[in-house]
Amino acid sequence: MDHPCQCTMGLDIDLASEVQQLLFPKSMPMCNWCCMGVKNRMASGLGGDYFEFISMPDGCQVIFIGDVTGHGLQASVVMALLYGFIHQSTMDGSKPLETVTQVNDFLQSFAQRSEEFDHYFSTTLFCGVIDPKTLKMCYVNAGHVAPMVLREQRISYLTPTAQPLGFFDNFEKEMRTFQFEKDDRFLLFTDGITEAFNDEGHIFGRERLERALLAQEGDHLEFLEDIFQSLKEFGASDPPDDDCTAIVIDFHGMNLPG
Repeated sequence: MDHPCQCTMGLDIDLASEVQQLLFPKSMPMCNWCCMGVKNRMASGLGGDYFEFISMPDGCQVIFIGDVTGHGLQASVVMALLYGFIHQSTMDGSKPLETVTQVNDFLQSFAQRSEEFDHYFSTTLFCGVIDPKTLKMCYVNAGHVAPMVLREQRISYLTPTAQPLGFFDNFEKEMRTFQFEKDDRFLLFTDGITEAFNDEGHIFGRERLERALLAQEGDHLEFLEDIFQSLKEFGASDPPDDDCTAIVIDFHGMNLPG
């Protein structure tokens, strides 16, 4: 028989997991220029992956995805702090470069309070703003796994432009732009997918994800299901050993002239 304290702890974790899920968007933005989808699985009900889609008053679309150091309860606490901070920073009109700078300062302020727990206050973060009129995106990739863009069976990678956040007072950072085109597919994900292992000790790896991206002919939602089905067929742990999140955006370009 379970000890009463263990049962209570289990209920508390289940409740915390449900509260955490309330932070995440329940539906995708309604757009006539793209289709968006997301699929997320936490390693233990609670985790450190986070993501958001924010439609701004000027019509631009903000997208961010991040991965707090570690997973489980401690990561979920830091994630909740970060999620609210980034959301507010974005709504205040901060650009990606300003946002990542503010996030780094925010994490550093907590890390300075404890040498024992300072490494928990760190994260990777991809933050981008897409103008639907031009399909141009300005973005900062702060140490996050490089998102992929599929265009006519060729894949481009949006490699890091800054260091992970929370480690350094003064860190190198750069904002870049990417020009999307009609029929592009944009894939953002966390390393829980590419770094998943099976029972034989093999890693899923970026190459398998690339092959899935090149081979998929369905819509964005079918592709998301295919990614997680590929992990299952590969023999990755279920539930996963690390949090897994994938975001797919298919561009229609319906607002573009001509």
